Amino acid sequence: MSLTQSTMMPLGSRAPDFALPEVSTGRVVRLGDFAGKKALLVMFLCRHCPYVKHVEPELAKLARDYATADLSLLAISSNDASSHAEDAPASRVAQAKEAGFSFPYLYDESQDAAKAFAAACTPDFFLFDAQRRLVYRGQLDDSRPGNGKPLTGKDLRAAMNALLAGLAPAAAQRPSAGCNIKWKPGHEPDYFK
Repeated sequence: MSLTQSTMMPLGSRAPDFALPEVSTGRVVRLGDFAGKKALLVMFLCRHCPYVKHVEPELAKLARDYATADLSLLAISSNDASSHAEDAPASRVAQAKEAGFSFPYLYDESQDAAKAFAAACTPDFFLFDAQRRLVYRGQLDDSRPGNGKPLTGKDLRAAMNALLAGLAPAAAQRPSAGCNIKWKPGHEPDYFK
């Protein structure tokens, strides 16, 4: 397993606009669809990554625990499906069902959304406030495959709870870590090279 850390996009950055198909319905989902919510969590995921597989139970639990909160969650997969067949849309439909995901799971075939968010790994998390300014980017918690630490989501949950309470999440944030996004040949962004 090769470990890649998130790029830690600057806090205060605006949420990049996107219009991406949802893998199970084909419906195009846009940033504007989440207007009116106090918070938006964008997660970059894939199916084959052991780091994502490790956190899937907590991601499904997050969605359940915050189902009635003034918060929207969504996932984006940007991996090159031609080189990683497990990351093709149909496979991610199965992943979402098996993992119990209740949030939209979008497909970024062009990889433009990943570049706009400066996403580097799976999982990679970006939490935005009501004005869609970045308030948290970093790890779910300290748990990693095989390190024996409990999967709690404590870092991300603390940021979400602070934001929902009208407070600023702590500025000390640790990068997420996982598999690198599988870029199409010649498509790697400058921040990844």
